[in-house]
Amino acid sequence: MHAVPYLTVPAPEMARPGGPTSLAMALAACPEWWRPLVDYCLDTRWCQLLEQTEQHEVWLLSWLPGQGTDLHDHGPASGAFAVAAGTLTERVVAKSGRLPTEVTHELAVGHCRAFGPHYVHQVTNSGSVPAVSVYVYTPARTVMNRYQLEPPGLRANGVSVDQ
Repeated sequence: MHAVPYLTVPAPEMARPGGPTSLAMALAACPEWWRPLVDYCLDTRWCQLLEQTEQHEVWLLSWLPGQGTDLHDHGPASGAFAVAAGTLTERVVAKSGRLPTEVTHELAVGHCRAFGPHYVHQVTNSGSVPAVSVYVYTPARTVMNRYQLEPPGLRANGVSVDQ
């Protein structure tokens, strides 16, 4: 797991056994569980809600080469995502002082990222093969805020409840 920029660090309970990080990693490590469920879409990444409880929700996503998200956060939800197949690129933007800080990570199979509320990132399959990831949100995700990075910083660009 890679470190996250200041002010995007999730609460300590995220890494506890049965928490979002361990759940995402355990599910991603079981291709016999996710492979029969996964599908692919040509125009956009594919996603499927797999489980929703009072404590969390679990999503399975597939990404064809070139597919990705806008710069966004998941509102007040914390969570984690683990790469189950392929490679994903994550671009994280965090406020640190007056100007935002950007960090980019290449995430291969087995890598996991944990995030706290209002963690702004963009995920893309920059590779040449399809990718699959498992996301766990706690509590259940209610909004997705979209952003643009322009001088002097992050600008809100809309809200949706789509994955």
